[in-house]
Amino acid sequence: MLSRWMSGSSRNLDREYNCTVRLLDDSEYTCTIQRDAKGQYLFDLLCHHLNLLEKDYFGIRFVDPDKQRHWLEFTKSVVKQMRAQPPFTMCFRVKFYPTDPAALKEEITRYLVFLQIKRDLYHGRLLCKTSDAALLAAYILQAEIGDYDPGKHPEGYSSKFQFFPKHSEKLERKIAEIHKSELSGQTPATSELNFLRKAQTLETYGVDPHPCKDVSGNAAFLAFTPFGFVVLQGNKRVHFIKWNEVTKMKFEGKTFYLYVSQKEEKKIVLTYFAPTPEACKHLWKCGIENQAFYKLEKSSQVRTVSSSNLFFKGSRFRYSGRVAKEVMESSAKIKREPPEIHRAGLVPSRSCPSITHGPRLSSVPRTRRRAVHISIMEGLESLRDSAHSTPVRSASHGDAFAAPGRSGRSESSERVAVIADENYSPADSVLPTPVAEHSLELMLLSRQANGAPCSIEEEKESEAGTPAAGEAEEAGGELRALCPGAGGLGAAQAEQVNKFVLSVLRLLLVTVGLLFVLLLLLLILTESDLDTAFFRDIRQTPEFEQFHYQYFCPLRRWFACKVRAVVSLLIDT
Repeated sequence: MLSRWMSGSSRNLDREYNCTVRLLDDSEYTCTIQRDAKGQYLFDLLCHHLNLLEKDYFGIRFVDPDKQRHWLEFTKSVVKQMRAQPPFTMCFRVKFYPTDPAALKEEITRYLVFLQIKRDLYHGRLLCKTSDAALLAAYILQAEIGDYDPGKHPEGYSSKFQFFPKHSEKLERKIAEIHKSELSGQTPATSELNFLRKAQTLETYGVDPHPCKDVSGNAAFLAFTPFGFVVLQGNKRVHFIKWNEVTKMKFEGKTFYLYVSQKEEKKIVLTYFAPTPEACKHLWKCGIENQAFYKLEKSSQVRTVSSSNLFFKGSRFRYSGRVAKEVMESSAKIKREPPEIHRAGLVPSRSCPSITHGPRLSSVPRTRRRAVHISIMEGLESLRDSAHSTPVRSASHGDAFAAPGRSGRSESSERVAVIADENYSPADSVLPTPVAEHSLELMLLSRQANGAPCSIEEEKESEAGTPAAGEAEEAGGELRALCPGAGGLGAAQAEQVNKFVLSVLRLLLVTVGLLFVLLLLLLILTESDLDTAFFRDIRQTPEFEQFHYQYFCPLRRWFACKVRAVVSLLIDT
């Protein structure tokens, strides 16, 4: 029987699992791994297959049966991380976007980052104004089909490529115009480099949004970029916090906390609620990894982080890779012949049809285009469960980002803008100017009592002019995460008090338990006849003998005397 059990165990250990990894060009890499293979082994196989040396920017993403995304941890077993049944399916993606992608050492790395950002553009995560969108799409066109050739590229040829979720005929003509007149002669590598330089300047570069809700129940999307922490609400970037201002991140259940320390010792705690505890934990781990990668000077400074308070049981996590500065220093030492790059060209694509000759998706009837209005929240909700991405679609509030299929009032057939010419307002992209805590609270309470919206941006809007009623109402709702009003503020404070009381009770419970264990051990040492080697060694020490005769014995006699006095008193009564 023992031999049968050992043979069965060896078969389980030697079992091989098939893995399929979808690459950035939508090709697939298939391999087999052993049961105890670490994530680092699979990642190294992929990088060897791609001939990639600057590999620290990339990672492997997978989705569990509950449709929750995860990054594969390289220090743990692949099989133990995968909750699905084999064969396993994963995706090779950019995990840490380079701060300056044009400064990457090797062309193969720039090409892979180019493919990732092109996916971001198609899925709606990279938002920009119309002129920037046309230029980015023209760079993609030049990289994939080369110079414009009237014999090969008939009128309307750009409409056969899908660069964005939806776009208009006007934008397609602009893309073709730039491709014909401005990009002639550029090689694919040059076009990709120019594409990266332009994409890096956009505010949503590197955004991988996580759907959440603020304390008022408003939908929001949190993201980590090379430059800091970002919160998107509606069509606006309501918060942008640099990495050196983030002091702490933690989560408890579905609740995510971000602690911010600004200048003048202004401290802010931002609270958001994820759909599930697993989603909140994934958000927290992504934040820990991004902050360590972009903020720290060297990997030896990385510390294990706990997810909750001192007296609450929580998750512990430690980033295991190199930091950005170390990666750049290592890249500078690469000396080899540039590897050959096999570009995708016109290969059919499942999830990024920008490189296919497929139909244009802006097929909304002209009579209905005026009614089409897709906000950023609807776009995100529609693809939240995607196994590959959580896209941010362009919004249509105040024309900051025009909705796909949107048209003007006077030119309903032509002005179907995908992304409007206006960009983020700098006033909407930073945290409010620090003010005194008591004055801010009084202002919020008074506004709530008078029925006014609780929006710090109202002061700026009143100076610039009275906004439209709809815009004012939406602007007031977008910043309720920071100023929830009297009701929300009281509920948040009550929740914090309850957590503090629970923490204190847990501390008292642990303290009483330790004291009880020590008292039990003391009684065993002094009163019992157990003569084990452990107890004998303790009893023979001079310190214990001194304690026993000078302190414990007098205390025992005093306690026994008091007990006899109480017993005799009870008998007499």
